[in-house]
Amino acid sequence: MHKIDKNHPSAAWIAEMRQKFPCETTVDRVLTRKLQRRAGPPFSQVPLETLVKGVQALLTAELKEPFEMANPRWLIGGASKVHMAFELTWSQPGTGRTTRSMVLRMEPAESTAETSRLREFQIIRAFDGIVPVPDVYWVDDEGKYLPYPAMICGFSQGVTKPTDLPPNLSAGLGINYGQTLRPILGAQFVDCMAKIHTRDWRQADLSTMDVPSVGTTQAVEWQLNWWERVWEEDVNQDVPLMRLTMAWLRRNMPVVDHVSIIHGDYRTGNFLYTEHDNQITAILDWELGHLGDRHEDIAYAALPPFGHFAEDGKTFLIGSFLSQEDYYAAYEKASGLPIIPSVINYYNIFSIYKLVAICLATMYRISVCGKTHQDIMTCWLIGVSYPLLELLRTRMEETLAH
Repeated sequence: MHKIDKNHPSAAWIAEMRQKFPCETTVDRVLTRKLQRRAGPPFSQVPLETLVKGVQALLTAELKEPFEMANPRWLIGGASKVHMAFELTWSQPGTGRTTRSMVLRMEPAESTAETSRLREFQIIRAFDGIVPVPDVYWVDDEGKYLPYPAMICGFSQGVTKPTDLPPNLSAGLGINYGQTLRPILGAQFVDCMAKIHTRDWRQADLSTMDVPSVGTTQAVEWQLNWWERVWEEDVNQDVPLMRLTMAWLRRNMPVVDHVSIIHGDYRTGNFLYTEHDNQITAILDWELGHLGDRHEDIAYAALPPFGHFAEDGKTFLIGSFLSQEDYYAAYEKASGLPIIPSVINYYNIFSIYKLVAICLATMYRISVCGKTHQDIMTCWLIGVSYPLLELLRTRMEETLAH
């Protein structure tokens, strides 16, 4: 059998992937663009001066009045995007002349999760005033002004974990908020999730999203096609367990009873809170957002890597916050939507599959092709794939036994 060179994909193979795994229009566009650019040059560190010039060009096109940029600097954190902070003085509509701290969020040559900056921009704007989100201002969806697609948002205050925890903890993993802080943040965490899922998406500009039909499995199938396509395009060595899991997922697709906006990466570590008042100030990383089934976010947030056992050694705390019973009860009360255990189990398995695809397939591929500024971190995160595969094996054995 002819071996596909995934580092230099042919036009015919790209067309085959698109035909085999039909996705949403925007998802298809960014995944296709990823493959078309893969054989190109690796990522090279972009000088701050280049980013400043790109931002200035973008703002010149967007603003009618003079503006001033100051103090450009790198922001660290995250394994997915390139971040630069700066101060902007400009005439803000409704406010007048003002100075605001800003963040440029830009893709590398190829990301751990290839997504649309315009979609992320639209989703965040849709939740302004509904849940805490960064202010978003401008987007360069095709990299017209900057080296790669990017958006500009306001700088949000806060931390992802208590500052007295060891600094080497990866965001979202190993966080223990303590018995006093857990119920305070946990209540906000669930309340925000409920508001996301009950937001009337028809009232927002979400032109980058295809709308699935309620009462069908269309939304589920789009997700399966997205992540199986990622697995096929990026994996170096196939894993039979992943094949078995996808076959099961396709045979057991649940009907979506209520179409919601789905965050796609809603978990501990993807929000900021201020320690002086313990209030969530910004929910972050909306790039995997789409329209689908609320159970996807509920199940994802409850995955074992994002929680830990309570002091009794028996009660698992979902998101490092709540027991499963309290988590489900709080969500149903806040949202008015029921939680269906069988659908939770389905999306639990799907979520593990998605994480393995990202960690074992995409992180390998972008590292070996030199496409990311975070190659050391992405190589390290490949190791996370193996406990995830063991978790997937366990869940599949339990599910098939029933």
